[in-house]
Amino acid sequence: MAGTALPLIPSTVVGSHGRAGWWHLGVKAWEAGEMGPADLDEMLDDAADTAIRDMERAGVDMITDGEVRRLDGYVDSYYAIIKGIRPIEVRRKLGPWGYDQQTRYEAVARIETPEGGLGIVKEFEYLRAHATRAIKATCAGPLTFGSRIHPGTTYKGVVDVAERFAEVINQELRALVAAGAEFIQIDEPARGHVSGREMARLFNLATQGVRARLAFHICFGNRFGRSRFDRTYRPYFPALLEARTDQFVLEFAGREMAELDLIGQYASEGRELGAGVIDVKGFHPETSEEVADRIRKVLKVWPAERLYVNPDCGFGWSPRNMCNGKIQALAAGARLVRKELGAG
Repeated sequence: MAGTALPLIPSTVVGSHGRAGWWHLGVKAWEAGEMGPADLDEMLDDAADTAIRDMERAGVDMITDGEVRRLDGYVDSYYAIIKGIRPIEVRRKLGPWGYDQQTRYEAVARIETPEGGLGIVKEFEYLRAHATRAIKATCAGPLTFGSRIHPGTTYKGVVDVAERFAEVINQELRALVAAGAEFIQIDEPARGHVSGREMARLFNLATQGVRARLAFHICFGNRFGRSRFDRTYRPYFPALLEARTDQFVLEFAGREMAELDLIGQYASEGRELGAGVIDVKGFHPETSEEVADRIRKVLKVWPAERLYVNPDCGFGWSPRNMCNGKIQALAAGARLVRKELGAG
């Protein structure tokens, strides 16, 4: 329910939920041709129902559909339907998994999406029809979409590819708003070679004219629970403040709550902070008190009335049982702090 009232210091998720074991079996069966489209749709509906139920049972205040319809990673499913790109052969296939084993692409023509868009509107409509708590929609940003696409001879460089995706995303976001989305989160990487000012500019291009509350998640990478980039926000602020976003969603727990001093400098800007207080890359099962202690540390630099709490990143690479334990601790930790503030 998009209009559901939220408590002080709402708990939420970044996006993806831990997939059930049968989800992985279903995806393999689909890839092997052992399932038809109707079988896949049924399985994905069941997976969304499961993710919604898990989050609501855990007591999370604002939920998603768990991004369970995104079959391989975060944007890989979209690359399969995007026109104008071709895969580049992976050069290293043996040994431990690393980011150099991700399939990359080259632009061979103008990048286009299928009629009807990327399918994020369909995801949102199902979530809206089945959730009883507040909801948000999530969408990868232009740098995320463009990060694995070589410009080829069609585009001048990586930024030009990202600018094209900003156009694509803008249409998707406008369609989300038309479908009733009131809160939309854009997910982008802290790539290092793209400045905070450039990230803000691309965010603004992608969200231009989008009449919804906006969140800007800045990610250090989380595929198979592994970071990809230098895990610091210092190079990006204060230039990132040029982004027309209502909320910054940032990672703290997996970095021992580092850089709260940095972020606290901008508390007077009037933005909301989505503070990462759950380490999604570690198997340590946080307790509600551990989460509450992390929230207390954030409250030393950020006002409670503009604070959301969430995991550092999504749980798409986490076992479902681990994910569920962590979001239960997240919701319980937020309730503890609310009670201490007299708002519980």
